[in-house]
Parts: sequence; C-alpha cells; structure tokens
Amino acid sequence: MSAAIVIGAGPAGLASAACLSRRGIDVRIVEQAADVGSAWRSHYDRLHLHTVKSHSALPGLAFPAEAPKYPSRLEVVAYLEAYARHHRLAPEFGQRVIEVLPAGEGWRVLTTGGIDAHAPAVVVATGANRVPRMPSFQGREAFRGRVIHSRDYHNPQPFAGQRVLVVGMGNTGAEIALDLAGQGTAVTVSVRSPLNIVRRDIFGRPTQLTSIMLDRLPPRIGDAIAKFSRNLTIGDLGRWGIVTSDQSPLRQLRLEGRTPVIDIGTVAAIRRGEILVRPGIERFDADGVVFTDGRAERFDTVLMATGFEPAVQAMFPATRLPLDAGGLPLETIGRDEREGLAFVGFDIRQAGGLLRTIATQAETVAQALASRRTVAASRPLH
Repeated sequence: MSAAIVIGAGPAGLASAACLSRRGIDVRIVEQAADVGSAWRSHYDRLHLHTVKSHSALPGLAFPAEAPKYPSRLEVVAYLEAYARHHRLAPEFGQRVIEVLPAGEGWRVLTTGGIDAHAPAVVVATGANRVPRMPSFQGREAFRGRVIHSRDYHNPQPFAGQRVLVVGMGNTGAEIALDLAGQGTAVTVSVRSPLNIVRRDIFGRPTQLTSIMLDRLPPRIGDAIAKFSRNLTIGDLGRWGIVTSDQSPLRQLRLEGRTPVIDIGTVAAIRRGEILVRPGIERFDADGVVFTDGRAERFDTVLMATGFEPAVQAMFPATRLPLDAGGLPLETIGRDEREGLAFVGFDIRQAGGLLRTIATQAETVAQALASRRTVAASRPLH
C-alpha cells in the first residue's frame, strides 16, 4: 500500500509527488493520459508561458539556463519530462480515476485501468481545466457551419479563407484570435463582459513580477497602482468595442479568479482593424450569429474559447467537497471527513501565476502529510 496516491501527472501532480518523495513518503501516481503534461501537449502550437521561467519552476528543478524567459509549449513539455526523470517519478498512464471513496482511515482509488488501491492520503492534481465548457445558444442546431472548442484548436492553417468567430476573450481567446489574424484569417471576437487587459511586460519588467510586488501592499494601494498601470499602458478601448473593468486586475483576480488578459499583440491588432470585436451572442442562425446589439453576421466557424470545468466532485460520489461557484476546491488540505485529501493546482486567485502557486502548495501539502497534522493552509483558500 502506498502512503499517498497522486491523481494527475501534470505540473501539480509531479510537483506534489516530488515533494512527498523527498520527505520519504511512498507515492503512486495515476494519470489518465499517455504522458506527463498531457494538457501542455495538446495546447495550441504558439502558446508560451506568460510567466517568467524563474518564477514558474517546480520545487527541486529549475528551467534550463538556455530556455527563454517565457518558455514555449514544447519547452514546458520537455521541462516536465525532465522533472519526472530528475525526481524518479513513474506515473501509471492510461488510468482515469472513476471514484475516490473513504475507506477506513484512508481512501480507496478506482481507475478505468483496473487499479483498486488504498492509501492514507490522496492528492488530487487534475487541474482546473479538466472538461471543456460549451455554452448552449438558441438556434445552434440550425447553424450550417462548424462549432469547436478552443481545446481543438492548434494552428490557423485549417481556417484559411474562413470567417471565424472566437467566443470569449480570456487569454486563450485573445491569443487564438491573434494567431488567426496573423495568417490573414477574417477573425471576430465576441466579448460579453468588461475586461482587464495588461501588457506582458511594462517598461521591460514582467507584469508577473510587478503583480507579486503589488500583492504584498495593502489592497487599496496595490489595486490603485495596478489600475493606474493598466490605464496608462492599455488605455480606453471603448471605441473598438471593449469595456474596461471597473475593478483593478489584482482585485478581479483575488475576488473572482479571473486572470487578466496578458496582451502580447492582440490589442494592437484590434486597433489596426485586423481583429473585430462584437458583443455577446443572442442566437445562432443558419449562416452565422445574431449579437446582442441586433447585428447579424456570417461565419464559417465558431470557436468557443469559453473555458473549462474542473469536474472534481464527480470523482467523489460519497464525499461532499467544499467548492466555489466555479467548482474549484476551497481547501488545499482536507479537514474533518476529508482528512487525508489534498488539492493542488486549483487556486487560480493568487498573483504571480498558477505554476508559482503550485510550487508553494506542493511543498505545503507534502509537509502537512509528512507531519500528519493540519497546517495553516488547510483553511479555505478563498
């Protein structure tokens, strides 16, 4: 019997397993995909980290010196492979977890590959982006074009000569729109809500490092500086159809878990007219969509950059988890009837990026499980 079972072999799972192993805890890792870092392998081709490598490394291994400041998707995959080798981690692949059940003083984990294992501790590291979120719209069944999720987008080649509508302007939607526009595709973005947009670098300094510094200030001061910086560098985009949020980027991240759009060229493309902006969708028709302002436009493909669901509760049919409105666990370390459970990689409300948060949480969880006592991080994250 393993002392701990880690579910997931992405950054959160690998970091958790490494930190547990370094404390002498026997770890078993189960992963539904065929490789480590499966999510990074399937992302769109042009993706790079928006956080600097020095503040994105997992515990016990830095990014290679030759890696750029913002590593590419493939460089992150190579790093995760090297991380698993460095820490001698051997995930069991092709093992999707069906159920995690309380069993005596521990937990029973069952998988589609036939594993029926018991351990005193289980670390859930399946991530916030587990199941694609596909909103429903009136008339979608009548649309003669194609509707896909951003998970299925890799590069602009299949969309040459098409009219593409990207629904949602989070970081994924903004970057996919930029990717399409860069290849001459006629692309429009549907933006339903006010946005916070920040530059990836301001005056040569990574915004990630600035956000970490501002987050240490009293919220009133940090929020005011973040808002001033956003207004100075991005400005008013109202004439192009984008409403700026009344909240500062830091406050919106802290309260709603909404990461600001990290701009690497999308705003300039919008200002040049290479990317058009429209409001939310009212309904589909046979040839395209009707927007909430009454305008109807034709599209060949509608690409839903509408995010994902964590779908954590589905793995726990007999245990009610404390979750926020988005389905994300509110605990890092389980309490009461959830003792022995831990959740790493779900806290999207911290300044400095998710990989940095994962590194901190993995160490905290490993220390707590090694000492077999609840630590301060067991309080609700949010």
